[in-house]
Amino acid sequence: MILETIHSPADIKALDKSQLPRLCQELREFLIESVSRTGGHLASNLGAVELTVAIHRVFDTASDRLVFDVGHQCYVHKALTGRRELFSTLRQLDGMSGFPKPYESEHDAFIAGHASNSVSVALGMARARTLQNEDYSVLALIGDGALTGGLAYEGLNNAGASGEPLIVILNDNGMSINPNVGAMPSHLSRLRSKPVYYHFKKWYRGLFGKRPMENGLYRFSHRVKTALKKTLWPGSTLFEDMGFTYLGPIDGHDLPRLCDMLQWAKEQQGPVLVHVHTVKGKGYPFAEKDPGKFHGISPFDPETGLVKKSGGESFSSVFGKALADCAARDPRVCAITAAMADGTGLSGFAKEFPERFFDVAIAEGHGVSMAAGLASQGMIPVFAVYSTFLQRGYDQLIHDVALERLHVVFGVDRAGLVGPDGETHHGCFDPLFLCTIPSFTVLCPSNFAELRSMLKKAVFDLEGPVAVRYPRGGEDVFREDRSAEPVAQLRQGSGVTLLSYGVLVNHLLEAADLLAEKGIQAEVMKLNQISPLDHETICEALGGRKILLVLEDSFGTGCVGQRVAAILAEHGQAPEKLVLKNLGKTFAPEGSVSELEHRFGLDAAGVAAAAEEAVKHGE
Repeated sequence: MILETIHSPADIKALDKSQLPRLCQELREFLIESVSRTGGHLASNLGAVELTVAIHRVFDTASDRLVFDVGHQCYVHKALTGRRELFSTLRQLDGMSGFPKPYESEHDAFIAGHASNSVSVALGMARARTLQNEDYSVLALIGDGALTGGLAYEGLNNAGASGEPLIVILNDNGMSINPNVGAMPSHLSRLRSKPVYYHFKKWYRGLFGKRPMENGLYRFSHRVKTALKKTLWPGSTLFEDMGFTYLGPIDGHDLPRLCDMLQWAKEQQGPVLVHVHTVKGKGYPFAEKDPGKFHGISPFDPETGLVKKSGGESFSSVFGKALADCAARDPRVCAITAAMADGTGLSGFAKEFPERFFDVAIAEGHGVSMAAGLASQGMIPVFAVYSTFLQRGYDQLIHDVALERLHVVFGVDRAGLVGPDGETHHGCFDPLFLCTIPSFTVLCPSNFAELRSMLKKAVFDLEGPVAVRYPRGGEDVFREDRSAEPVAQLRQGSGVTLLSYGVLVNHLLEAADLLAEKGIQAEVMKLNQISPLDHETICEALGGRKILLVLEDSFGTGCVGQRVAAILAEHGQAPEKLVLKNLGKTFAPEGSVSELEHRFGLDAAGVAAAAEEAVKHGE
């Protein structure tokens, strides 16, 4: 196999051109086999095989800087940069990340996980190169999906005006940014991607010296060419008006043409945008037919394309159905998602109430502001968004929603630890920043029944902004609906009190059983609302405890446990000993949720051990 001989990009450059199609075929076979075992992002990587090989044929990513946007399509890059044998550990605890990580390899220029930042990062690198008098290429690889985010245009606008040598590769695998109709655009695309065109353009420009634009004849011919191109190919002007040399569109699976186009882009002395059309899921019929399903997929049977372990009901699916019930009850209720209709459980809502369903694409800040506009005119908008991506709308949460106390409901999905996507995707910040925003109410259901109850309460009974946060996956053993109580006592006990919110109460109940075996009768308490915290209620429910242990899968600074302790101390009812079990100041890596909880001592065994230790020291 050719792939087995590839240990670094130098090996790719050493291959004969005739060997490259076989390499691409082997890469696809390798990706399908590997991801079928571990799960991961498959369709986007299958579509980027030729493009990634071409990049490594033309550039040296050990010195040249390749900045991925989001990073879903970095698997091929990792396989070609000495990490092929690590794919059995993909997205597993202490294994290889599913996203670019500079600590993994010198070939990973920058961390990626959230969308639309690649051009801005790449421009910073290009400017640093110029200031330091270095000589290397800088590339930003951005997809058409990430191009729906406003930050991408901020970066493009500044990069085009900068004049810095910089290459932006637009991997267009779904959204038609520049629709090309008829034979003429295709003909021009073929013509513009041939070496003879590049050489002629360089020769013609060279006739007029180092500053051709100062020559009247060159300016006239340039204006004629530009006017003709705008007439025949209007889509390219968006980028050219920003200051980019636009190359393409080009078939992203035509490897020789890709290499020629990237070589031509490399020779330019300014901002260049290379527009590449690819097919998401290329080479695997199941992924080509349903690229959404194979975007991020659990382990599956490569022969049939069927997921090996089908999931049942989840918090996301229950949320979607409950929201549809709310919409059937009140025509003011509408739903918003940021390119995550399936992930947030809103596909059914979209079919049942299409006129009240809005997908804003990868633009969370815009989604928050649009929700504020809807609410200001009497609608009841519900924005279902992953916790990690809600961070991107923080300013709008404060400025556009909270300041006017607008009734916007946020379904904060994937709250807490989410597993194999790692530190860029865990939802560990929302309990910290949402609870600091005045007028925000934050509810935390522990099971499906409570989610239904709390969502209806958020939509119809509460005022101002409300967040209902819930985790990825399904419910656990605790199934009672205790949502009507601000603080619910789930188990009586004395000496030590265990406190948490959301699904983590399941660990507390199990920890209480473990402690009971040691002769320690632990009290288990559950917060249903973590903001605002009513002082009288907190003191009545939790005041004067001997040992108070608070469990959270968020970071420590500003956590709910600190706020509860501050309230108790302010009213002279602080516990004799406070134990905070959380992530501290450490970003959690990839791994299953259970593995990560165990590593950080957030599972039942960790809670029981910490509580037992506190009891021993208190005796």
